[in-house]
Amino acid sequence: MSDDDPRVDQVAVELLVLPPSRFTAARNERAAAEGGAVGRRVAKLRKPTVAAWAVNLLVRDGQLGEAVELSRALHEAQEDLDAAELGRLGRQRRQLVSALARRAGELAAEAGVPLSGAMSDAVEKTVNAAVVDATAAAAVLTGRLVSAIDLAELQDGALGEAVAGSVPNDVPQPAPARDDLASRRARKAAERAVRDAERAKADADRESAAADRRVDAATERATRARERVEGLRADLERAEKDAAEADATLAQRTSEQTRARDAVRAAADAVERAETARDEGLDR
Repeated sequence: MSDDDPRVDQVAVELLVLPPSRFTAARNERAAAEGGAVGRRVAKLRKPTVAAWAVNLLVRDGQLGEAVELSRALHEAQEDLDAAELGRLGRQRRQLVSALARRAGELAAEAGVPLSGAMSDAVEKTVNAAVVDATAAAAVLTGRLVSAIDLAELQDGALGEAVAGSVPNDVPQPAPARDDLASRRARKAAERAVRDAERAKADADRESAAADRRVDAATERATRARERVEGLRADLERAEKDAAEADATLAQRTSEQTRARDAVRAAADAVERAETARDEGLDR
């Protein structure tokens, strides 16, 4: 049985959208049901990572077609050196990748497996790989990923390890009977995702502006408070200096008072002695 057996690919597509916790048991059942060479090949299918499984859900949901079209338009803009169009498509690509990654997270959560931060990051890198690289897009759009794809770390032959079954050379085309419907659904979903991303960015911009205003107001209040504290500190220093000077003056005046009272008593004693001496002289 060749590595490109379409039956194995078909079974892999069906199995790889099941929650990872159910994969092994379902794979073994299908392998036994298929039997023969196909069954042996199915039995060797690897369990997908949670991130790869979430991307498979996104493919089944039909929301990556617009991303692939955008990728082609981006490459055309690069070849034509159309800077304005390149900038617009670049922004659209980033918004679309972010929105599609969020949609994959929603699908995973609906299936009972919420994505962690690391898993969400791996999903976004995989979706971005499909958008910017035609070969990666071909692999992703099979719906048979078993591991996430990061173009920055991709080695030769790594795509073969990331995909169960055969590895396509070209982006797979939808079945003719569903082409128009799938295209319309994908375009609408992508447009909705872009609008959601734009609204989220507008909300974030407004919140950022409001936060800036709150920081400015808090900064102004803090500055005024520090100025009041500095003013009160200066007033306190002056008051303490005045109190010290008043204490010194009080001590000096108290000392002068004591000396004056002593002088009064001494003078009174002298008057008394003089009067006594006078009276004694008269008696003689």
